[in-house]
Amino acid sequence: MTLKEKIGQLFSPAAFIHDTEENYLAIESLIKNQHIGGLTFFHSRHSAAANFEKRQEKLTYENTLEKLRALIVRYQSISRQPLLMSIDAEFGLAMRIENTPQYPYAITLGALSIEHEDLVFETGYRMGKDLKQTGIHLNFAPVADINTNPKNPVIGYRSFGPNKKKVSRFALAMYQGMEKAGIGACYKHFPGHGDTDTDSHLGLPVINKTKEELISEELYPFANGIKAGIDMIMVGHLAAPALSNGKTIPASISKEIITDLLKEEMGFKGIVVSDALNMKSVSDLFPEPGQLEWEAFKAGNDLLCFSENVEQGIEMILKNGTEEKILESFGKVILLKEKLGIYSDHLPKEIEFNWSDHIAFNDKLPRHYITEISNQNLQNSLDLSEAKFAKVSLFQENENVFFSELDKVTSSPSIGLTSSTDPSWERLKDFDSLLIAVFVPSAKPVNHFGMDIEMIKKLLNHIENKNCQLYLFGSPLSLNEIGNFQKFSRIICAFQTFDSAQKVSALHFQGNMEAEGKLD
Repeated sequence: MTLKEKIGQLFSPAAFIHDTEENYLAIESLIKNQHIGGLTFFHSRHSAAANFEKRQEKLTYENTLEKLRALIVRYQSISRQPLLMSIDAEFGLAMRIENTPQYPYAITLGALSIEHEDLVFETGYRMGKDLKQTGIHLNFAPVADINTNPKNPVIGYRSFGPNKKKVSRFALAMYQGMEKAGIGACYKHFPGHGDTDTDSHLGLPVINKTKEELISEELYPFANGIKAGIDMIMVGHLAAPALSNGKTIPASISKEIITDLLKEEMGFKGIVVSDALNMKSVSDLFPEPGQLEWEAFKAGNDLLCFSENVEQGIEMILKNGTEEKILESFGKVILLKEKLGIYSDHLPKEIEFNWSDHIAFNDKLPRHYITEISNQNLQNSLDLSEAKFAKVSLFQENENVFFSELDKVTSSPSIGLTSSTDPSWERLKDFDSLLIAVFVPSAKPVNHFGMDIEMIKKLLNHIENKNCQLYLFGSPLSLNEIGNFQKFSRIICAFQTFDSAQKVSALHFQGNMEAEGKLD
């Protein structure tokens, strides 16, 4: 390869599974003419834009998996060098592709005790096996950020939690699980995106902590990962002035943070990959096409993700970069491809998920992560007599697995509330004791986690002076939207809406099992 072609190997632009033929041909042009090293797959332009448009991502297309497989075969067949196929699949293929195995969110796994670290490893291993058979070689996961800011709009459920030691151990366990499956993995978002209150898709988050504070907290999982031998770290679009000589500059284009701190001071020898270069926190900084790619490369990134100006970026790096630095980054990318066996086997297999085995694995997790968040009075049990007790489902109809399991032992009525104007609200006044199941519509905090706040207010008014227990099927961070914990005698977080989580919650409500999870 020429030096220019070697620079092309440092680029991994976005490839959308559901797209136009014109856009598919544009990707083929980048492969043939710019010799890009790989592609990062996203579901669709509509879904990818969800963060920018402050809305929930909706996956509503058909045959996504089949289209992904066909595109991988199509693109690999025309590339002179095997392409490094990557995806952002933090909780499995289901994060991007419908009708594929989904695993618990990181925040859910973070409720496991340290002695169940092996379950995090196995989750990573299973995710990796799913990815590998589809023709994906690299997963941009796990998140190694410590979620210490409850108002964080972009990390939240993607982090293992607020405990730096648990985050460090669980991130490594998931990384090593994927590695065992033959899939590349990646720590993110260096130097730590957890204590921020700005979405880097929309603006530049700033962490105003001293270097000592950052070393003690944010950098802790990354430092331990480096010691353990991880070989890829993604740098986030966030500013940490204490690490960049006082400058409020995105870490992803900061030489002080990437080259001086990460590579030299912390001794990281692996691949540094930029977070998506289309994100507003960096994409609006440089109006000249290619300038951002050059700045990211100059700062120390080896792999450039989601570049929207590949050709111009290659030309600018060729013009301004040193051959030594280009060859160094190129060598790292080639080494990764060799390690992942891409030169000998880069095409997808016949895709066949073992659904029964997947369900069995997901079934054994909830009893270890379901968490009792508050208990006002353990003795204050609900009166389960049919005349005084009802089961109430919020944001979902009353036909759910949780209530179906309880119906085996109680004939109490079930009430489903899906809107603030539902006439069933009036039925609540007839009961003294209520079991309230809140099915949180989304794990993302956008628009109150998808919840209708008027319904929350109405619920709190209707349960005044009643004995109520709350089972939350969603992120515990969504409880901030509900507030007023005192109105519930007990709050249990089941995290997921999985059937298995609902079944275990029913057992817990009946007193047949303990809630082992911890929010630490």
